[in-house]
Order: sequence, then structure tokens, then C-alpha cells
Amino acid sequence: MTKIILDCDPGHDDAVAMLLALASPELQVLGITTVYGNVGLENTTHNALAVRELARSEVPVYAGADRPLVRERISAEAVHGASGLDGPLLPSPSRGVEEGHAVQFIIDSVLASPGEVTLVPTAALTNLALAMRLEPRIVPAIKEIVVMGGSLDSGNWTPSAEFNILCDPHAAKVVFGAGVPLVMFGLNATHQTPATPERVERFRQLGTRMGEFTAQLLEFFREHHEERYGWNGAPIHDACTVAYLLRPDLFRTASYFVDVEVNEGLAYGRTVCDVWRVTGRAPNAEVALDVNVEGFYDLLVERIGRYP
Repeated sequence: MTKIILDCDPGHDDAVAMLLALASPELQVLGITTVYGNVGLENTTHNALAVRELARSEVPVYAGADRPLVRERISAEAVHGASGLDGPLLPSPSRGVEEGHAVQFIIDSVLASPGEVTLVPTAALTNLALAMRLEPRIVPAIKEIVVMGGSLDSGNWTPSAEFNILCDPHAAKVVFGAGVPLVMFGLNATHQTPATPERVERFRQLGTRMGEFTAQLLEFFREHHEERYGWNGAPIHDACTVAYLLRPDLFRTASYFVDVEVNEGLAYGRTVCDVWRVTGRAPNAEVALDVNVEGFYDLLVERIGRYP
């Protein structure tokens, strides 16, 4: 069983990632940590609590950073709605966040199980960077980081930058440069996973409350992507990270050196991938290239189908 901490900013695709992880006995979810991102920290934390309630889980939720290390905060209400999780009706959480800060929870969890904890950030990397700087002893003790962020090629928030990395490029630079084994799921891979109407219908055909919730979630998420890109479905970016931990055979990756541009300009926030090894720098990341999309959806439907 793999011990993980989900670090997220729910977010429609974060919610699917949470549901996938909480339905998978191969994973021991030590906790869910929240960070600003798609919307402010208060909303992302409330959304995490609501999804946990829906999943009938007892996994603890810890609130984390409410702003980036250096830059001004950006957000994505245009994509996820004012609440960050518009669309389906969310339950009222019956339990609140735990005492203590998410960063301290990450530190304590890694030090308690050195070499065993995988961090799964699907948002700005501020919590992870703060944890590494506050307690450097965790860096060699982290088993692996599987991150949704960046891109091998173009961005989605600027011509160069993907949203999660652009939220806090300085934090991303710390994390990518830490020397921890790291897998990057960037837009070049996650854009291969659109939730088309046919795929959404598979969740609805489960005939369960969670199947219907997931369908409604993805239908709202599609609206922005249809308007902006002309796509017939929204990619489920963040769930790729959890799916990789469950079924790495569904993905093709390659080892590259990846750095993050923190200088202002058109490339600000870009994950610069040395595909042709021109820098002479040793690879520091496994970068996702291709997704077995039908296998990915088979896994999602099967695990969402485990909920009543």
C-alpha cells in the first residue's frame, strides 16, 4: 500500500482525483492538504471538506498556504465558477479542518515514515516548497512527487505557462530543483483525456449518487473548455496523477531535465523541458507523454462505481 498526501485546490478535476484516491485500497491517503489556486483558500478548503463528506471518508484535511511565495495571487473562477466547484450540489461538511497547518502536516508525515510517503500535488506547489525550506530533512525522505502541472510544450494561462505552475513559479522551481524523484503530468499529456459526452454518460449509467455527481461535475467543467477551445469535453488533468500510482502502465513517460522560468516575460512560469539534452544537465523528472485514454476512463468508472 502506497502512502500518499493529496495537495490540492478543488477544483473539478481535483475532486475527481480525490474520489479516485479515496476509492482505491492500494493507496493509504494520510491526509488532504489544501492551497489557494483555482479560487481562494477558504473555498478550496471548503470544497475538499465537501468532497470528503460525499465520499464518506475520515481522511483528515489540513488548510495550507493562502498566497504564493513572491508573486500576486491569480485564480481561475472563469473555469471552475465562483465557488471553485460550481455545478453539482455539494453536501454541507459535518466535520471541519484539523488543527495545525498543512505544511507542518506534510513535514510530520514524511519524517514519521521516511522513504514511504508520496506527495501528490495537483495545485500550486507553495505548500511543498514551504515544507522543504522549513524542514530540509524531509527532502531526502520523500519517496516521490507526482505533480499535475506544467507542460512539455505550450501553456494554458499564458502562451508558455500552465496555471498551477504559474500560480507560484518560485515554489515550483524549489520543488523541481530539490532532487526528489518526480513525475510531471503536464498539459501535453492531460489534454489527451477529455470527458466527452459519451465518457460522461458512463458515470451516469452507474446509477449511483456518486456517478451522477461525477457526471454533473464534468458537464459543468466542459462549458469553459467548449467555449474557449471548442472541445467536446474537459480534460480530467489532476486524476492522471492518482491513476499513475494505480496503473503506471497506462502512461508513457520519458526522463528529462526540467526547470522553471521565474524571470518576468512571455516565458514566466514555463516548465522548460530539455528534450534533446542540450544543457548537459541530468534528468530530474519523468515527464508524461502519452495516456491510454480508454484504460484511464475504465479505471475511473470502475473506482467511482465502488461508491454507493
